[in-house]
Order: sequence, then C-alpha cells, then structure tokens
Amino acid sequence: MNTLIADVKNTFTLHYGYPATHIIQAPGVVNLIGEYSDYSQGRVLSCALNYQVMVAAARRSDNIVRVMSLAHGKQEDQFTLSKEIEYHCEWSWAKAIRGMAKALLERGYQFQGADIVLSGNIPQGVLLSSAPLQVVIGQSLKTLYALNISQVDIALAAQQAENEVVAANTSIMDPFISACAEKDHALLLDGRSLNTQSIAIPENIAIMIIKPDLVSSEYPSRRLQCAAVAKVLSVPTLHDVSIEQLNNHLNELHPELAKRARHVISENARAVQAADALRRADMKLMGQLMAESHISMRDDFAITAPEIDLLVDMVKAEIGEQGGVRMAGGCVVALLPRDLVKQVKSAIVRQYKAATGLQESIYLCRAEDGARHIITIRN
Repeated sequence: MNTLIADVKNTFTLHYGYPATHIIQAPGVVNLIGEYSDYSQGRVLSCALNYQVMVAAARRSDNIVRVMSLAHGKQEDQFTLSKEIEYHCEWSWAKAIRGMAKALLERGYQFQGADIVLSGNIPQGVLLSSAPLQVVIGQSLKTLYALNISQVDIALAAQQAENEVVAANTSIMDPFISACAEKDHALLLDGRSLNTQSIAIPENIAIMIIKPDLVSSEYPSRRLQCAAVAKVLSVPTLHDVSIEQLNNHLNELHPELAKRARHVISENARAVQAADALRRADMKLMGQLMAESHISMRDDFAITAPEIDLLVDMVKAEIGEQGGVRMAGGCVVALLPRDLVKQVKSAIVRQYKAATGLQESIYLCRAEDGARHIITIRN
C-alpha cells in the first residue's frame, strides 16, 4: 500500500503542479460463497482484500474533473460537472468515473471539480469488477466535499453507475463489500434488504486466490436464465424461493433452467450456513459447503472449466478437511490454515502447468476494511 500511496502522491504533484490534499482507497472483493446468487438478490458471504485502487485528490474551485490513471498507462480524462456528462470517451475506466460522478449528482449530492491521480494493485483478471474504481471516486468526493453520504449509498450509486454507464446489469455485492467491509471479517449480505452480519475470519486462516490463466464469463446468459425461472414462478427474483417450490414447477421448466435455478436457490442457503460455520470456526463444515458450491456451479450452473476443476482438486488434496476451496469469479478461492500455504503453493506450481500448459498466478490475501480516507496531507 505504501508504494501505491507514494506513486499517486508524487505523480499528482508532478502532473498538476501542486500537491494533493487527500489519499483515499477502495479495495477489491472476493466472494467466499454465494456465487451467482447475488443478482437474484440472494445472500453472499464476501470480504474485501488487501488489493485496492488508490487515489490522490484535491478540490478545484470550478466544475472541472481531471483524472490521470497510472493503472492505464497514464491515460487522462477531463469532463465538466456543469454540463450533461457524456460517455463518448474510449476508455472504460473513464466511463466508470464519469458514471459515478453523474450518479451522485442525480442523487442530489452537490460538489465541484477535482484533480485526481489513481493507481491500483488489483491483478489483471482477478477481482474483475470495476466497483472499486467507482467506489473510490465516491469516497474521494465524499472526503473532498464532506458529503453527507453513507457507505451504503456510495455502493448504491456505484451500482447505478455500473448498470447505466458500463451497461453491465450487476448486483450490489461488489460495490457494497468494497464500500462497507470490515478488516479481518467477512460480511453476510442479503442482496434484497442490504442487511449484513459481520463474521470474524479465524486468525489462523489465510485467503488464497489462484488465477488459472482463463478468461470467460457466462454472467449475462445465466442472469437471463434465472430471470426466466422467476417469471414462471411469478416472483421478482429467486431470493425467497425454496427447493420445494422449485420442484413443484419442474413440469413448467426446461430441465436446463431448472438446474440453473437449483444452483441459485441452494447457494443462497449455503451462504447462510457458511456464515454460521465460519462464526464457529468450523472449517470442516465450511469446506464441505464450499465443495458443494463448486459442484453445484460445475453440474447445475455449468460455469466452471476443466482447468478450474483441476485447481480445486489440487488444493483440496492438500488441505483435506482443514479448509475449503471453490471457484469464484473465474478464479479459485481457498480458505486454508496459514501453516499449509507453502505446501499448497508448492503443489500448484509443481502440478498445474505440467497438467495444462497454463501458468497460474497465486495471491495470498487478507480481509481488509472497505473504502476509506487514509491521509490528509498538510501543505
């Protein structure tokens, strides 16, 4: 983090000719369990990680917003808040920032311009959501202009920006966790009520994320399939649907749609059970639930890949009943005892490339706080 802070702080001074006044960050997010249930307003168990987007910022006396992104080769964007904010810029990161500013204005928050330099250490292809970028802009404007906005409302504005500007019909999970997470804890989030429970992650448990060098997403099609099932069942989403209710309508559903819904409904229940297991530090049960989640994603939701299944099997063979492992967002996430980290990493490095010809990337993580103002720079 210190390197990121120095990078954005020093670049700000060099680029704009005066020093920044504030340093702000927003973290990336990993979903421990509750995969693809979030966009049915279901429950997820997630945490923020020690990989983040970092911003150096200062107020302006006019309505111009200037942004440089070190994370994108020093690309620059500029727009004004006094005119309709347009999205014709070619860079997705810039569109996301414009969308966040517009969402806040549409929600009635008043602020002027800003100079911003941003960077980040979220690995490419890991924690793919643009939510941390939108959340950090919301947090920056909150800090610069003392906006009376809650962390939940920053998350809601970020979701609006993602859905309207980036044209991705995403759930509240990523922006909510990025904005509201707690250090050393996971949050059990209800996607409808936005109620949360804070669950301590046992001190001896590490979070490992493994990127398998694959890029694919079935998100749009799976979301449409779940919406189709909800329509047949005459409910807004699958949030409150039970397996028994689903089974009563099987004759009305294509078998493939029934399988998709079965995953979401069972995953919704698993998230609640996993929160209870983690609260009691019952890693054997947590591991069983994560295994069931992965099997459900593989067999019912059909979103895993052979390479991901192989990684899951490799990790499970090393940790046994002492932790859990599953696919999460195109990567693999594992909860494992810290004293097994070296052993697991060695097994993956030794076996994965030899079996697939692909090069994995391994990240050892910890649960961190959500978006926050880190430093006020006294000039």
